[in-house]
Amino acid sequence: MYLSRGLVKPVPGGPPSRPREVVPGAHPFVTQGILYDGGMAAITIQGVSKQFGTQVVLEDLTLDLHTGETVGLVGANGVGKTTLFRLVAGEIPPDKGTITRSRGLDIGYLKQEPEIQLGRTLHDEVGSVFDELLALEQRLHALADEIAARADDLGLPELMKTYDRINTQFIAAGGHSFETKLNEVLGGLGFSPADYATPMATLSGGQKCRAALARLLLAERRFLLLDEPTNHLDLDAVRWLEKFLAGHHGGAVIISHDRYLLDRLCDRIVELEGRRVTSFPGNYSNYAKAREIRVLTAQRQYEKDQAFIEKERTFIEKQVYGQRSKEARGRRTRLERRLKAGEFVTEAPRSQRKAVIRFQPAADQDATVLRCDELCMSFGDNVLFTNLTGQVYAGERFGITGPNGTGKTTLLRIILGDVAPTGGEFVLDPKLRVGYYAQEPAEPDPTHTLVDEIRAAREGFSEQDARSYLGRYLFSGDEVFKPIGSFSGGEQSRVRLAALILQEPDVLILDEPTNHLDIPTREVLEDALSEFPGTVVVVSHDRYFLDRLVSRLLVIRREEHAVYPGNYSFYIEQIEQERAAAKAVVEPARKRPRRLSGDRPTPKSKSSPFDRLSIEELEAILVEREDALAALHEQFADPEILRDPQALAELREKITHATEDLAEVDTAWQERVDSL
Repeated sequence: MYLSRGLVKPVPGGPPSRPREVVPGAHPFVTQGILYDGGMAAITIQGVSKQFGTQVVLEDLTLDLHTGETVGLVGANGVGKTTLFRLVAGEIPPDKGTITRSRGLDIGYLKQEPEIQLGRTLHDEVGSVFDELLALEQRLHALADEIAARADDLGLPELMKTYDRINTQFIAAGGHSFETKLNEVLGGLGFSPADYATPMATLSGGQKCRAALARLLLAERRFLLLDEPTNHLDLDAVRWLEKFLAGHHGGAVIISHDRYLLDRLCDRIVELEGRRVTSFPGNYSNYAKAREIRVLTAQRQYEKDQAFIEKERTFIEKQVYGQRSKEARGRRTRLERRLKAGEFVTEAPRSQRKAVIRFQPAADQDATVLRCDELCMSFGDNVLFTNLTGQVYAGERFGITGPNGTGKTTLLRIILGDVAPTGGEFVLDPKLRVGYYAQEPAEPDPTHTLVDEIRAAREGFSEQDARSYLGRYLFSGDEVFKPIGSFSGGEQSRVRLAALILQEPDVLILDEPTNHLDIPTREVLEDALSEFPGTVVVVSHDRYFLDRLVSRLLVIRREEHAVYPGNYSFYIEQIEQERAAAKAVVEPARKRPRRLSGDRPTPKSKSSPFDRLSIEELEAILVEREDALAALHEQFADPEILRDPQALAELREKITHATEDLAEVDTAWQERVDSL
């Protein structure tokens, strides 16, 4: 079943049950099954504690998770978010407390490290979710053969009833469309048909994660636990996933550093901090504002209470043996009683430690820092971009984004002089100091400590200077003398940023700088880059980061590009308006749902017979072929065909060809609409 539906965006500050604004342009594949009541508690976590050895991860945690609600689970790295997922999924038991799941609730859990069968191909591994459908199909074939062999048997009516019952079950479960669903989900997540026969064992780690995500989405679980689902997805695939999840009618909890996705999808944000959870209604931006207000309010109350307590104790100390001793003793009794009752805030509010990133003033810059004139780049027949012309101004924050494989990193390397373009020219002011943050850095020297890395970045830096400097980036004590290879990806990224900033560049060229960083460190980086006095050119898929930072955005797609005068949200607004205008012109009387892959056009066949047809003509062919396919399916109810094995085989072949023909026309129609 396919249904055209808007992407849901939570109303700021509203509870999960409130109506939600519909953002036009999203047309996700909608899972089959019932709609779920947003007020129903699907999972109840009551007083749960969990520790590993001597480390207490969760303590007396209580939380309700509802159907019909999407929850974002946030917190610093290492606070126990994945542990909570494993508890909810039933992989590990709680040490204390209970986790209750509603009867019949099926949970789909996407792990950061997926469990897959390496001996299968991509198609077979992802398609394994349809094993029950395939078994039904084989049962139907066996029944059809038995019916044909026993055409004159008295037991034939009973066999036909069985066939009808199983066929109805097969159709209701999507038996005639599961291959289409598989193709659409794999396409939405960036795979092409050429990848289908690839053995899972030869896929990259990122491809395996995408395959595991595809398999989970096709399984149509009622409740989803998604641990960093946007890892390894490019811009188009993330947008497609966002639209898909907007059409999911069950519950979901998402752990993600993608704040833009949390803004677009979440009804509620649950913060895990200090072994406990706190719920905030609304999306991530609402949570960020509420968190800031909560910390400020708690700090003010703490200061007010401490001032009152200090004032009372000072009076008691001075007067307890003086002329007002009776009053002092009474005030001491009241103060102790109120302290015991917990009426005062006696502990300063906990705030997460954040990296402190500061830049030195940049050198004076001319009006234009970088200029490109008709720049072209290709590798053989693989054309990345052509005729790229434009300039970057001094002090500007210039963003670059687009799907994987379109040449964004190559463009940065051309600017740095590491790669020669195949056409055109570029000019970068040679007087400026350039700092480059690579997406895939060289392997660190395994013998280098953090102190060694920092001292190598700044000549004359003493060991004490390096230790003090590393403290700004949350490294302290003996850990600054550990080999850099022993740290996590996020921690290594912080060290690289620290070393880059020490070089005091005038121009920062950054390739995916937020990869591996947790949300607090991303926010600190955004604040620092906003205050950086020089010029920033940044490639990023982090849409929230692009929204907060850039003033112009270059979007590169295969063999096309465009510059938008604004941030990422402005770019999305522009293309949505363009598509809405195009749709208003070409929308036929009979509306058709868009493809599952959203903005990802399927590569056009070079010899398509539909190239010269108009959209209206393609619409007419689609209607005709849909009707023809429906008529063929109706023939399964004809007893004469069921009794004739040859006729049955011919009908199956006709349905296969009709389905393929319909898909070809549908692809041509979608390409035509997307190209407008």
